[in-house]
Amino acid sequence: MEYTRLGSSGLKVSRIALGTMGFGDGTVPFWSWALPWEDAKGFFAQALDLGINFWVPAAVDVSDFLPCELKAA
Repeated sequence: MEYTRLGSSGLKVSRIALGTMGFGDGTVPFWSWALPWEDAKGFFAQALDLGINFWVPAAVDVSDFLPCELKAA
C-alpha cells in the first residue's frame, strides 16, 4: 500500500480510502439501505489487512451511528 501525508498534519494515510456511507444502522428511517455493522465488519477487516487506514465517512454526523468498537479506537 502506498501512503501519503494528510495536509500539514504529518499523518500518513493510505492513498486508497474506504468510503463508509453505505455502512450503518438500517433501522434509521433515512438510512434503510445501509449495510448493518455485523455485515460490514468484513469490509473493514479486509481494508485493514490491505493497509487501508483512511476511511471516509458520509457527510452526516456519524458519531451517533458508530459501533462502540470504533468509538473506543
